[in-house]
Amino acid sequence: MEANYEAEAELRGQADIWKYMLSFADSMALKCAVELRIPDIIHSHASPITLSQIASGFADSPSPDLTYLERIMRLLVRRNIFTAHHQSDGAETLYGLTHSSRWLLRDSELSLAPMFVLETHPSLMAPWHCFSQCVKDGGIAFKKAHGREIWEFASHNPDFNTLFNDGMGCTARIVLRAIVSEYKDGFDHVGSLVDVGGGIGGAIAEIVKSYPHIRGINFDLPHVIATAPVYPGVSHVGGDMFEGIPNADAIFMKSIMHDWDDENCVKILRNCRKAIGEKNGKVIIVDIVVKSEGNEIFDEMGMVIDLLMLAHTTGGKERTEKEWKKILNDGGFTRYKIIKIQAILSIIEAYPE
Repeated sequence: MEANYEAEAELRGQADIWKYMLSFADSMALKCAVELRIPDIIHSHASPITLSQIASGFADSPSPDLTYLERIMRLLVRRNIFTAHHQSDGAETLYGLTHSSRWLLRDSELSLAPMFVLETHPSLMAPWHCFSQCVKDGGIAFKKAHGREIWEFASHNPDFNTLFNDGMGCTARIVLRAIVSEYKDGFDHVGSLVDVGGGIGGAIAEIVKSYPHIRGINFDLPHVIATAPVYPGVSHVGGDMFEGIPNADAIFMKSIMHDWDDENCVKILRNCRKAIGEKNGKVIIVDIVVKSEGNEIFDEMGMVIDLLMLAHTTGGKERTEKEWKKILNDGGFTRYKIIKIQAILSIIEAYPE
């Protein structure tokens, strides 16, 4: 009995290593489907369709290889990205969408397709190959791969910069929908709100639209807000969050803190503390809270995205609650609460002493 158990465990161990060795195949097969817009093609027919019908939707493809496509779809069906209905009369198999592939519809208001294309781009895959070198020697993985850090790389590569902005934008919309719909009590008594690092102001505009009693301030570097459009109830202010932040009842920061090391996060938080003054102000941080042993739906992905930060940023990291507590305390915020929302990020509501 014990020998059988050991043999089974050993075989399972071998199977696991094969799985992790070749797990990139899942990503590449799905990347193929996204690039070919297979989810959109199926969706346009409003019902499951055949391989021939899928292939007929490929742009500029007079002679698609259906055998190639069938083998890729077979794996994606196994991964529950698509459904496959094998008809009893021997007719062609019909392929349909699942809850997963619906998140890859390009024309959907909420789509992860741009982010998928970004994260599987060769330029963002290359730094992952530098991890062992970084462990031995230190340094920045992205810079080891490309000779420059990601922001400089993007500024010199317009096509990549477009991919990057599209990827960030699609995930921001998903998270923002959850914030606006689920954090209602958090905005009720806020008269003025500063979005620190708010880009061209889309997030704060959406919040103000949903909560028109709020006076919104979009705060970012001067060259960023120079191209910001006009939004009702929102003013644009240029500046540097390391030097000072406009005064307001509350500070909003989405996916900002995870880009910086602890020392810089504390600097930002201390400037937030000054900005809300002695009033009953608060900081609303929207970021990942890592739970290394958690079993909730996004807990495992928090650790994966922490490695993504290692691959692509300079000092960025995802933090555990213990790590968040430390930088909040050091930044002047001794009270906090974590609010779960229907997204990969959480809300950390922090208050001064």
